[in-house]
Amino acid sequence: MILVTGATGTVGRAVIDQLRAAGAQVRATSRHPAAAQLPADVEVVQADLGDPTRMAAAMRDADRVFLLSTGPAIPEHDAVVARAAAEAGIARLVKLSSGRTGDDTATDPIPTWHRAGEQSVRAAGAPWTIVRPLGFMSNALHWAGTIRAHGAVYAPYGQGRIAVIDPRDIAAVVTVALTTDGHDGQVYTLSGPQALSPGEQTDILGDVLGRRLEFVEIAPEQARQAILDHGVPAELADAIMALRATALETFTSVVHDTVERLTGVPPRTFRQWVADHVAEFPSAAA
Repeated sequence: MILVTGATGTVGRAVIDQLRAAGAQVRATSRHPAAAQLPADVEVVQADLGDPTRMAAAMRDADRVFLLSTGPAIPEHDAVVARAAAEAGIARLVKLSSGRTGDDTATDPIPTWHRAGEQSVRAAGAPWTIVRPLGFMSNALHWAGTIRAHGAVYAPYGQGRIAVIDPRDIAAVVTVALTTDGHDGQVYTLSGPQALSPGEQTDILGDVLGRRLEFVEIAPEQARQAILDHGVPAELADAIMALRATALETFTSVVHDTVERLTGVPPRTFRQWVADHVAEFPSAAA
C-alpha cells in the first residue's frame, strides 16, 4: 500500500495515475474526501498533514509514502508526516521538494521552507528519497485567462529562463522511486529538456494554439498584485514572487538528465505539454 499526500493537486494526481498504472494499491489523504474526485479503486482517508493522530491512522498497513506539502506550513507538515512514517515502520518516503533547495545561495521563503522539511525527513529515521523539480510547465495555465481575453501573456522577469518540466515527468520519477529499489538517500534534481523564457513559452503557446500571442513584460509589483487579486495571502504571494525572480539566475536554467536516466524516457517538451492541454486554453470566441 502506497500512501499519497497532496493527492488532488497536479503532481499528486499524476502520481496516483501512474502508480495505479503500475499496479500499486493506493491510499490518498484529503481534508475533504467527499470532494476529492479520485478513482474508485483509490482509498481516500480524511487527514490534515499537521495532525499526528490522523497521519498515524492514514499510514496503517502502508509501506511507502509520497509526501507533498505546500506553503508556509511545509516545515511543520513535513516533520509530522516524517515522524509518523518512521513510527509506522514505513519502508520508503519520497518527498517532493523544490529545485531551488539545492542552491546554497537561495534564502527566499520557498526553498527555505523545503530545506527545513528535508531536514525533518532525513532526521526522522525512515528511508527517504528527495525529488527536486525546477519550474512546472503547468504554471502556464495561469496565463489562460489573459490569452483568452487579450491574446497576450503578462509576466515579469522576461529575460529569465527556467528548464520547466511536465508534472507527469515528475510523477514518473516519483513512481520509480516508490516502486523500485536503489533510491534510498538519493536527491534527484529534475528539469525539462530546455530552458525557456516567458516570451519563448508564449511563442510556443501561440504556435500550437494557432493564435498570434503577444508577450508583455510587467513590473514585479504588478505581478504580485495580480496574485493577491486571486486571493493568495500576502506571505505566499511574496514567496511566489521571490521564486519567480530566481529565473534571472543560472541555477534554474540548467538542464538535468535525471528523468531519462531514471525512467528510460526523455522528458516531454513544452510544445508537447501545450499540445496535450490545448483544451485548457479556450479560444477568444469561447
